[in-house]
Amino acid sequence: MSKPKNMTLKMLYGTAWKKERTASLVQQALQAGFLAIDTAAQPKHYQEHLVGNGVRSYLSTSKLTRQDLYLQTKYTSFNGQDPNNLPYDPSTSITEQVKASVASSLHNLRHNETAEESYIDCLVLHSPLPTIKQTMEAWNAMSAFVPTKVHSLGISNTSLPILQHIWSNSTVKPKVVQNRFYAATGWDITLRKFCTDNGIEYQSFWTLTGNPELLDGQLVKMVVEQVGVSAEVALYSLVQGLGVTPINGTTSHIESDVAELSKLEHWKAEGRNIETSEKCVKAMDGMLRQWAYSLEHRAR
Repeated sequence: MSKPKNMTLKMLYGTAWKKERTASLVQQALQAGFLAIDTAAQPKHYQEHLVGNGVRSYLSTSKLTRQDLYLQTKYTSFNGQDPNNLPYDPSTSITEQVKASVASSLHNLRHNETAEESYIDCLVLHSPLPTIKQTMEAWNAMSAFVPTKVHSLGISNTSLPILQHIWSNSTVKPKVVQNRFYAATGWDITLRKFCTDNGIEYQSFWTLTGNPELLDGQLVKMVVEQVGVSAEVALYSLVQGLGVTPINGTTSHIESDVAELSKLEHWKAEGRNIETSEKCVKAMDGMLRQWAYSLEHRAR
């Protein structure tokens, strides 16, 4: 993610399942300091047009401009859509579906009343399509919008082999991977290394709900006790230390999460705490590797 120059949070605000509250929550998140927003052209779970409403409402009273924000949306293939509520004609080719979906997103996420200057910071393929040929057709159609109307591309819900295939067979390389961060995938340890080695940002979802054992673990409790933040924010911070950018979809802790994350960053920056913070992150990494190894061998 090419972060806005004044963005201090290493986190995106997630807008799934917000329904009619989407616009007000997006505006609230932006006001609190979430300057990166994640959405999708998938009416089944996202209200992308209301995300745009929230962005425009915020910009109308803010000193910041569109260039200070990061807006990320997704092309969702037919399998992930409500067939009765689509941003494209499903009878057309995948290429045409992508074009229609992106046109809809550019209109929805416009920062003023005309869509002429509208752009998307990152367009994410919501999930691989049933075949690699279809996946590459969608990717190539998305690539046609880069670098003008779309600044970068990403993929969500991907495996390492599919990510590697896209990387090796595309002109426009993925800049973002957005995956579930949980035990069932071994916390994507191998995939995350590929991302690190190739300059791809790894974004996580299910960071809290998929990891109750981490949320209630000793490392999180230690951070909570030393810094005085919630367990949720402590886990977010430890995950960030692994080079992961979490998606935070809170509806009730927007301001407090931002305040506590800021508190944690200041705590980590103090000389006497730097070593402690690094040890916590190293311990988290080692623990996940050990657990992932055990889970892999147990499954054999």
